[in-house]
Amino acid sequence: MEWKQALRGRLAACTGPKKSEQELKDEEMELFTKYYMEWKGGRKSVNTSYMNIPRFYYRLPAEDEVLLQKLREESRAVFLQRKSRELLDNEELQNLWFLLDKHQTPPMVGEEAMINYESFLKVGEKAGPKCKQFFTAKVFAKLLHNDPYGRISIMQFFNYVMRKVWLHQTRIGLSLYDVAGQGYLRESDLENYILELIPTLPQLDGLEKSFYSFYVCTAVRKFFFFLDPLRTGKIKIQDILACSFLDDLLELRDEELSKESQETNWFSAPSALRVYGQYLNLDKDHNGMLSKEELSRYGTGTLTNIFLDRVFQECLTYDGEMDYKTYLDFVLALENRKEPAALQYIFKLLDIENKGYLNVFSLNYFFRAIQEQMKIHGQEPVSFQDVKDEIFDMVKPKDPYKISLQDLINSSQGDTVTSILIDLNGFWTYENREVLVASDNDNTTDIDDT
Repeated sequence: MEWKQALRGRLAACTGPKKSEQELKDEEMELFTKYYMEWKGGRKSVNTSYMNIPRFYYRLPAEDEVLLQKLREESRAVFLQRKSRELLDNEELQNLWFLLDKHQTPPMVGEEAMINYESFLKVGEKAGPKCKQFFTAKVFAKLLHNDPYGRISIMQFFNYVMRKVWLHQTRIGLSLYDVAGQGYLRESDLENYILELIPTLPQLDGLEKSFYSFYVCTAVRKFFFFLDPLRTGKIKIQDILACSFLDDLLELRDEELSKESQETNWFSAPSALRVYGQYLNLDKDHNGMLSKEELSRYGTGTLTNIFLDRVFQECLTYDGEMDYKTYLDFVLALENRKEPAALQYIFKLLDIENKGYLNVFSLNYFFRAIQEQMKIHGQEPVSFQDVKDEIFDMVKPKDPYKISLQDLINSSQGDTVTSILIDLNGFWTYENREVLVASDNDNTTDIDDT
């Protein structure tokens, strides 16, 4: 029975003061922590792949960190200068055109010089490293159309290169005004850009300097109205480049721009003066602001009072009056009723219950004002039920009892529907559309006969 004696001896040796429950828990936690850290350290030594993950977040310097702010500004300036040097200059573009012309592949298509893929690659080798990005199979395939010899137009390719160079130049130019360095422009940034651009646009030479601030405001509002629908106060530079507004603005560099083109270009001097002149004519008390009564004379003076009430309820006003900037949004919305941004502006005014859709009540609420105006002008009011049915037939909403903003946009009838509800002249034009078309056809026939 030696094992019994050994066990008793062992137990006797271990006898001592009994540990409390708290001491046992502390000991358990100590042992757990010890073994967990050993295990964790062991894993770290086995797998160190996390060491290879690049840093993807860099904190922007705070306003009081002046040195870091200056360092960041200088770094961005150097980066943009380097990117600018990578672009083709005028001499290099002329050299590229010379090489393309020299390597054209006969026969010509009319007066259009063509080039095949083999010659295309030869030009790419001779044009230099800056041109390498343009001489790829992808670019060639993109410009390849129906040529029986598998060639592309030299002029089309050169225009493609010119467009790319212009886009990069413009991107760099806009980035210089990106004070935050985050890839977007605030309203003040875009104002500075356009203000400094004015002297480079010959079509604006006739503008007086006292009008510059109003011109800049007029130009900037178009960018922000259409490209900042959520009214965040900033626009991505990428969005500015993707839209056609910058093309319209830079079109004013053309000294021989036709009168018709100037009249349809929002950024032209005649257009800006027209909009500002309308604002001054509406401002009868000459206080620089528009009241509801003054705005009621806008256009043909047939906008309904209920719609104008909604404008002053929803839009930014000062003591119940509208400033020039708010007026510009109003004009852009009414002059571009086919555009989604304009429909969004008007839809918000029509959605009196803020439900995100228009129902029969909303339509009736606005159309009653049209009926009242018809009575004032001695016309027989049209039945709302007929108009309501026509609107739903035009829009074809997903829900047969509700019209959403997306329904209006998808229907391509948003401009007609909104005109019917807010403008007596718009409703009259819609109601008499067949007569007007017949009248236009008669006028065309008379002109042809003469």
